Amino acid sequence: MRFFIFAALLAAAPVLAQQPYPSRPVTIVVPFSPGTGIDILARTLSERFNARWGVPVVVENRPGASGNIGAEAAAHAAPDGYTLLMTATSFATNVALAKRLPYDPQESFAPVALVATGTLALVVAPSSPAKTIREFVELVRVKPGALNYASTGNGTVQHLTMELLKQALGIDLVHVPYKANAGAITDVAGGHVEAMITPLHTAAPLVRQNRLRMLAVLSAERSPVFPSVPTLKEEGFPDLEVEVWYAMLAPVGTPGAIVAQLNAEIDEILSSREVREALANQGLAPVGGPPQRLAELLRSELARWPRVVARAGIKAD
Repeated sequence: MRFFIFAALLAAAPVLAQQPYPSRPVTIVVPFSPGTGIDILARTLSERFNARWGVPVVVENRPGASGNIGAEAAAHAAPDGYTLLMTATSFATNVALAKRLPYDPQESFAPVALVATGTLALVVAPSSPAKTIREFVELVRVKPGALNYASTGNGTVQHLTMELLKQALGIDLVHVPYKANAGAITDVAGGHVEAMITPLHTAAPLVRQNRLRMLAVLSAERSPVFPSVPTLKEEGFPDLEVEVWYAMLAPVGTPGAIVAQLNAEIDEILSSREVREALANQGLAPVGGPPQRLAELLRSELARWPRVVARAGIKAD
């Protein structure tokens, strides 16, 4: 009798193991506060996942330590596809600034998909004598260490990207960190600070109002929103391609079939006209593609930013 019970349990095991994914609620960890760009993007995906799967997909905000608190929580979650991490460029820049992280950015996660990218732009006040990026470089070279640039804080993408620009062009600007983008960009527009690198969609309203001048974009191609603004590459600076990016990761060990399913679902969601328009409203472009595309980006970013930080002597706050 025991033999037959044991045999019946064995026969049932594959049926249990083959339960379709997902069969219970899924959590997307967002390591930043509600209402931020990455939070809005995560909720855009969660709503579509929910509609497709018929199971709750919950966005869990776990802000703090520049995204490290949420990333640590996701890294230590069960690798079963029911906890995912929505992350951004700071995932790579944190490695450059932190002496020690509670997770390994490559070994603790499996890449799922590169979801979207956003264009960065170099802006100055309309009163600036610099009308082009080349004129800006010459202006700074004439006054080394006398001009300032704003950022949204020490170690942020805007800060590190300007340091990368300084190193590549051999120019000397003084960093003025702000607590928020609004104060920084207002002071640039008012001519109190010489320049700033900022997401294009943040600068766009002030550029259209002639309160800011956009000298260049740091993306691979010109922005369709401002087609007359050149890329740095067009201006002769080919190694200065930087974009903000947003991606989905899963705890390492998550079954490959689940990662592939998530990747395919995200690709389909990003092909939706409604989603593409929603991203465009945030100044983002959908990306998608296989997990390997995200893996390659992470390798590149994790190698790039420590070099920038070391050369600039930047220390974490």
